[in-house]
Amino acid sequence: MTDSVPLRLARTVVEAPSPATGSAILRRTVRRRRARLIVSSLLFGVHQLCETMVPVAIGLIVSRAIDTGDVTAMILSLIGLAALFVTLSYAWRIGARIIVVAIEREAHAVRVEVAGRVLDPRGLRTDLSAGELLTVSTSDAEKESWILDLIARVFASAVAVVASAVALIIVDVPLGLAVIIGTPVILIALQRLAPLLTRAATAQQAEIAGVSGMATDLVSGVRPLRGIGAEDAATQRFVTSSRAALGATLKLARANNVYQGLAAAVNALLAVGIAGTAGWFALQGRISVGELITVIGLSQFVIEPLTGLSKVPGVIAMVRGSADRLALVLGAEHVLPQSESAIPAGSELVVDEVRFRSLDGLSLRAAPGEMLGVVAYRPQDGEALAAVLSGQISDADYTGTVRVGGIQAGKIDLRRARETVLVEPHITDLFAGTVRSNVTAGRERPDAELDRILQASAATDVVELHEAGLDHAVTDRGASLSGGQRQRVALARALSVDAPVLVLHDPTTAVDAVTEHAIARGIAELRHTERASQTTILITTSPALLSVTHRVLVIDDGRVVAEGAHHDLASSDAQYKDTVLR
Repeated sequence: MTDSVPLRLARTVVEAPSPATGSAILRRTVRRRRARLIVSSLLFGVHQLCETMVPVAIGLIVSRAIDTGDVTAMILSLIGLAALFVTLSYAWRIGARIIVVAIEREAHAVRVEVAGRVLDPRGLRTDLSAGELLTVSTSDAEKESWILDLIARVFASAVAVVASAVALIIVDVPLGLAVIIGTPVILIALQRLAPLLTRAATAQQAEIAGVSGMATDLVSGVRPLRGIGAEDAATQRFVTSSRAALGATLKLARANNVYQGLAAAVNALLAVGIAGTAGWFALQGRISVGELITVIGLSQFVIEPLTGLSKVPGVIAMVRGSADRLALVLGAEHVLPQSESAIPAGSELVVDEVRFRSLDGLSLRAAPGEMLGVVAYRPQDGEALAAVLSGQISDADYTGTVRVGGIQAGKIDLRRARETVLVEPHITDLFAGTVRSNVTAGRERPDAELDRILQASAATDVVELHEAGLDHAVTDRGASLSGGQRQRVALARALSVDAPVLVLHDPTTAVDAVTEHAIARGIAELRHTERASQTTILITTSPALLSVTHRVLVIDDGRVVAEGAHHDLASSDAQYKDTVLR
């Protein structure tokens, strides 16, 4: 059977161990992009070094060409100044290109990794909603990669500060010492505010992710909300959550503004102090006019790298917050352990004394080739049974055993288990694409086989009603189709897998009675003929579906309370009759 792209992606990505903390994620990012990071940092350093030398060059030109009137020195100086600008310009452009490529590649790698973790067949233990996972895989993956740009810029700013200090020391030692001593003092003082920014950034990102998750849920559930008249209540919930996110964003913005304002003021005071001192030295004849111009130029220039360094805590807070959120996904445990290599020998399905949620010692057996109906008087019993059979519940989360082909489910190779037992839940999603891509789910199917599957699921009208047929466009989650059409396309997708054991949970709740009878006959003919004898379990109360089963089990209070043919139970069991033939 051909794998779908998501499953291949999941198996490809999850083999390598994933970091469990935000710090580990950031360290890994730096480690695997270190080559580009080093080259880019060096080029940025060259750019800043050249920028530092510009006021030094201008001061030299004044002293050695303008004051002396030496035309040759002026021409050579201008050529040198032009070369300086060409060097700094290209160093910046090439360095920026290299680091941007590194950032984009890292963001892509992290997005793929998050998708792989989410799509891993073993499942993921996380409390994050679908919308929050989307935010983590997009926005947070991008922001985490900014650590590369941050490191490169910090290195460049440090080069600029050191070069400026050295140049000032050459002009006058106290001026250089002012930069050397003042810079770390300023940064240490500003660093005291970093924890406040980190907390504010983390809270803001969490609120934004929550709003995104709620928006995703509202968009996907807008039709049911309209049906029950709950739009106002849902809107109010979203407004409340959005206001909380706005409050967190404004709080972060205020903290950043205060921090940056203080940083700018302190940096400016240092620069003004240096320039003022240099002016006083020039009046005393301690330094020349050219040296004064150099000092003033450097005092103005040094504000930029100092401001860049002072912004580091705020950017780190944002980057670290995103990395910590990524760690919630990348560091989360799998629901299922690493599968063993056993392969089931057949399609017999046995559930023995299973206790899970509302199930209380449930036992049942579906023989190879049998079409078994399961009627759960309590909906939660049917949902719990479907969850256990799906293979997405860890053995540690329930007691009892589930065996497929005589082998305990936990010992079966996970890939083979998914191919052997397919559980189609009651609520399913379609993907953006076409009817064909949704039905085949990446598997190659001849049109003749697709026709049989579409007929069995009564989905032929979905194809026939549209000019493009199987290539009719389907929007995200199947929003362009009606509820009944979505359900039939999802059923066709489940039938197209051709799994030895197929579990369908209420697959016809959105279709009319005539269509339901057609689906019942279609499933029986497609899967239970001499040519195709597979096991099918129908968890349903639909009389049309139950009428084509070989046997029906009745579950109440979490265990089997009755068993027999549908017609026999309908005539002899009053509760069964009331539930099924209502």
